[in-house]
Amino acid sequence: MNISQLETLLTISKTLSFRKAGEVLNLTQPAVSAQIKSLEDEFKVVLVDRNHPVTLTDRGRVFLEHAERILSVVEELKQKLSDLDQIPQGHISLGTTTSIAIQILPRVLSYFQNQYPLIKTSIQSMSSSQVLASVENGAVDIGIGYLTERSPHVETSVLYYDTFELVVSPSHPLARVERVTLDMLKDVPLIMLSPDTLGRRFVDRVLQEYHITPNVAMELGSSEEVKRMAELNLGAAVVSKLSIAGELKRGTLKMIPVRELEVSHPVGVMTKSGRYKNSAMRQFLNDLKGMPEDQFIGSE
Repeated sequence: MNISQLETLLTISKTLSFRKAGEVLNLTQPAVSAQIKSLEDEFKVVLVDRNHPVTLTDRGRVFLEHAERILSVVEELKQKLSDLDQIPQGHISLGTTTSIAIQILPRVLSYFQNQYPLIKTSIQSMSSSQVLASVENGAVDIGIGYLTERSPHVETSVLYYDTFELVVSPSHPLARVERVTLDMLKDVPLIMLSPDTLGRRFVDRVLQEYHITPNVAMELGSSEEVKRMAELNLGAAVVSKLSIAGELKRGTLKMIPVRELEVSHPVGVMTKSGRYKNSAMRQFLNDLKGMPEDQFIGSE
């Protein structure tokens, strides 16, 4: 058994085709077939059902689970050996919310990639609770999000604090009010984040505490969508203060103070406890934690 045979089986499981696997691996179809046949002969099992589409047998799926672990160990070995060169390099997978990806990461990554061009990053947008889960299960290397939920398997470090604010279009009736109370929001159509987001759970908790049933005009999955609807004067909204810097500057939204919403929420970085950190991850984390807070919350 060799590594290339395991990579071939993994590719077949994804492409469901000997021909397509050969194209991905730059091998001929007979070479792909020979590698799988060699594995099957060595372990005396049938790993691949060669009907169309090609699928793994039950034994093939069990074999694949172990093959993936072996390939992961080999990749970690390659990375550790690469780290011996002491030149920060490699790939970092980041998981974060849409607002942070749009408002924060461009400033951070532009500086970081200018300093370390050999480090490549990819970004996956998701809710803060999904960020935590993705760090915990290893789907992303580093998470950046709200630190209201914790896990014993995830290490966290606070980067800055954010608040959630009431915003309206300049033509909205509330735009002429200097300060709004929660009671005043009873009959106001609200544009809300989806229930799985921290911002929505926070607003629901505050409203419930004051026995207020919100008039939900619409629910949307990201702060960007919520802001666009509020700009169109389709309702009032509660979104991250950090996410509205551009709109406040352009005058397309107006922020209205609400005392009951004045709660600071920590935003920080998450990594899986005990996970090996390559030189790229170590450098990124060191730079990220060393940045002053105004690097994150400064206006555009």
